[in-house]
Amino acid sequence: MSNYVERMSVQYHNFSQGADPLIDSWPLMQTPTPILTISGLYLLFVLWIGPRWMEHRKPIELRRTLIVYNAAQVIISTAFCLTPFFTGLFGQYMSMSCGEPMTGISKELQLSVWNGAWMYLLLKIIELLDTVFFVLRKKQNQVSFLHVYHHTIMVLFTWFYLKYIPGTQAAFIGVLNSFVHIFMYTYYLLAALGPQSPKEKKLWDQKYLFWKRHLTTLQLLQFGIMLCYFVLINSMQCQVPRALTYFFVSNITIFLFLFINFYRQAYRKRPATVKAD
Repeated sequence: MSNYVERMSVQYHNFSQGADPLIDSWPLMQTPTPILTISGLYLLFVLWIGPRWMEHRKPIELRRTLIVYNAAQVIISTAFCLTPFFTGLFGQYMSMSCGEPMTGISKELQLSVWNGAWMYLLLKIIELLDTVFFVLRKKQNQVSFLHVYHHTIMVLFTWFYLKYIPGTQAAFIGVLNSFVHIFMYTYYLLAALGPQSPKEKKLWDQKYLFWKRHLTTLQLLQFGIMLCYFVLINSMQCQVPRALTYFFVSNITIFLFLFINFYRQAYRKRPATVKAD
């Protein structure tokens, strides 16, 4: 009984103090207040304030903003995806993915993971603008539960992961997600570059955006790979925190279910009326 209490007190200490003082010294990382505030304001705006504010207003033209924003997202996602390979760090991520969060790997690798995770957190926060743009353009039908849940949970989880369990195990997930985002934001970029008239837009979509269905398939494949990855590292008896495993597996399963449901609605039932998230 005393050993159990001791273990619980150590876990509580870790969760109250964070994984490392260096991470705690970074912006947004000392307490959960800033990230919870950002997430709360995001939900309040996209679900209540924004729709009511735009109710009697015309959609805001954001074509140039969207072109710049989506082009920047493609470049950043490509950098997140390719940098670990060019630097040789991805091989270290995979070969050492069974290490404990704080031990068993070099300080250089650990710092690279931490810095990458913090920049990834900033990117997830910036991606909240996806929904803000939908609201300002009066595309409220695209502010679906799947869309809002995905954006919110990614911000909260990335912060939680970096704050308390910043091991190498989730580096693969970040790289895989960035790879998918290259194609996703390329699709959004091409859509923003297209003409505005309905007739020309239809021809543009047929010529350049016909692969929208394959993009959803790629997203589904992403979640399947993530599930297999966590099954693999657990079968190898990697010292992955149970909280991390349970959270990842449960949310990946939820995403998988929601995306399958979206795929069925968009491409099998009402292909002409349901739009991509």
